[in-house]
Amino acid sequence: MSFFFPLDHKLKLGTEGYSPRLLQLATRQAAKAASFQDASDDLRELAEFTISATHLQRLSERIGREWQEARDQDVKAFRERRLSCEYADPPQAAAVMMDGGRLQTRSDDAGRGVAEPAWRETKVACCLSLSSKVHWEDPQPEPPQKFLDPSRVAELAAGVKTRSRPARGRTAAATSPPKRRKKRKRRGTRPQQRVRTVVATMADSESFGWQVAAEVQRRGLDRATRKACVCDGQRYNWTLFEMHLVPWGFIGILDFVHLLAYLYDASRACKPDAAAAWKQYEQWLRQAWSGKVGALLTGLKSAAAELGKPRKNAADDDPRRVIADTLGYVEHNRQRMDYPRYRRLGLPISSAPVESTIKQINRRMKGTEKFWLSGGAEALLQVRAAYLSQDERTTRYWNRPRPYARAAGPGRLRPAA
Repeated sequence: MSFFFPLDHKLKLGTEGYSPRLLQLATRQAAKAASFQDASDDLRELAEFTISATHLQRLSERIGREWQEARDQDVKAFRERRLSCEYADPPQAAAVMMDGGRLQTRSDDAGRGVAEPAWRETKVACCLSLSSKVHWEDPQPEPPQKFLDPSRVAELAAGVKTRSRPARGRTAAATSPPKRRKKRKRRGTRPQQRVRTVVATMADSESFGWQVAAEVQRRGLDRATRKACVCDGQRYNWTLFEMHLVPWGFIGILDFVHLLAYLYDASRACKPDAAAAWKQYEQWLRQAWSGKVGALLTGLKSAAAELGKPRKNAADDDPRRVIADTLGYVEHNRQRMDYPRYRRLGLPISSAPVESTIKQINRRMKGTEKFWLSGGAEALLQVRAAYLSQDERTTRYWNRPRPYARAAGPGRLRPAA
């Protein structure tokens, strides 16, 4: 479909001089396309307007800074106990999921070119309203078949490893697209996602925590009778959980796929024979799935004692280091591994929604040839997060009064020849 904006569409609204519709289209495409140049090309083909990539970058980053200010105002109101909930009825159930992505930055003070390149973490949260049922008994006492399929398990474990490393350290195999599989019918016992909103930032963990808390209250997720925080084992996730979500009665749940990856690696570390390793993995997996954390810890401690302690500078793939890391991971998260209870409560045990969201953000923000100024990255993250949210956030933001000022010099936007 092609959109045509004739010259009389230039309504002289503010000093930008373009209609809200064109401005919205340009900003959305800048946040969605792989690059500003791709977005500029798309707009020329679809909207019959030429907008230079440089101007489009300045324009979208300016909009992002406005939306960043709106976010910060919400956080300020929350901290001053003035932020009101925008929803009259609480959801049946709710979940907050937090994880991190990566992007490359360059020095803010070095002028043109790439100086002092560095990988930095982006922090992302999905705030979800859910529809689910409470069950008297565990609705899925047996693990899903994909967790018992050797090829699928190997792929899942490799995916967890891949996401935990910077892009420059990945192999070609790790970055290749996954194989397509036939979609299976979703089981009726699983929680169904209703509305997703996204929080994304490059700020420090403390600031991120306040942003997430403000979003939870604005959405009314704190008023759900059943609510969970599902994350991997990173300490800062659980520090934020304890500070902001425990007071509202959220239940902490360790993402099961991350646990699976640890158990798979540990089984291969302690059993060199492939058949024996798979048998050990399946035993540990079933213990974890059924919430028998004590039995799982006993098995891991036995394997660790048999191999001995790792040396101080042992490599990450040293079998003794792998077993020790897995044992520590389970010990530190054992209070968040009562999976039968979580399934009975109709709560999710996987953080897949936030991982999927991070992939969508990374497609725009991450790349070997993309080097962001920190302020520009934060601004565009706000635009990307808003368009990934399902609560009409972009409509609300666009309806706010805007401070008009030129994003670049005159004559930078013009009809395509």
